[in-house]
Amino acid sequence: MSAPGAPVLTSRTHPLVQRMRRQARGRSADDPTVVLDGVHLVAMAADLGVALEAVLVDQAGASDELSRLVAHLLRSGTRVTPATAAVLDAASPVQSPSRIVALAHLAPTPLASAVPAGAAPATLVLVDAVQDPGNVGAIVRTADAAGASAVVCVGSCADPFGWKALRGSMGSTLRLPVCIAPSLDDTLAFLAHAEVDVYGLDARATLGVDDAPWPNRVALAVGREGAGLDDAICAGATTLIRIPMRDGVESLNVAVATGIALYAARRVRRTTPDARIGAVR
Repeated sequence: MSAPGAPVLTSRTHPLVQRMRRQARGRSADDPTVVLDGVHLVAMAADLGVALEAVLVDQAGASDELSRLVAHLLRSGTRVTPATAAVLDAASPVQSPSRIVALAHLAPTPLASAVPAGAAPATLVLVDAVQDPGNVGAIVRTADAAGASAVVCVGSCADPFGWKALRGSMGSTLRLPVCIAPSLDDTLAFLAHAEVDVYGLDARATLGVDDAPWPNRVALAVGREGAGLDDAICAGATTLIRIPMRDGVESLNVAVATGIALYAARRVRRTTPDARIGAVR
């Protein structure tokens, strides 16, 4: 922790700065920390009890909001290092960095922990090899807003804990269980064993999202930009569903499509007399 009046970090080559730059390029098994840029993400992490290993802050002309956050971090024992704007620019991966950047300890949730046991309601989003980290983050944010239980990233999905995905999630990754499951086959087998139906969102399907029954335990599978769902998911899905679209429109952004389907699940569950509303509240 740095007390008020501590020396200001001026070196862009300081080990902490270099480590932040390295983590922004991609996490490793040896150092799974994530980079958080901005008052919103750092404050949310602190409020949710996420371990903040180190924080760099430029307090020159700081806003009241930033000053309150720094005071809160110092009271909680977080190591806060004052730094120049040039150092923040070097440490942050963001093109126009904010005045605060942090290293946080944030790990994926094991799939077994993300799926409620027994017959308890569950609504997961299965993200199949979505390449754009901004889209992955937006899917997490959408799933959180719609009340989903968890997000499961499979295959060659962009890292949901990378800085672009974290910014795209607007903090939802900090509070919603997010899993990383490299093996699609193992994931589908686990969901089948846990009695979770898989609904694949596929433009070739005939059943519309508003016409699907939406069971109490379901994983909504959404696919890659352009290519769509993996054939293995289509083959193993309990049901394939589609979003009806105007003629001439081939597809929607994957995060937008996820939101449409999840909110369709909410509507169907609320209007079906004998259907219990699951994790989509």
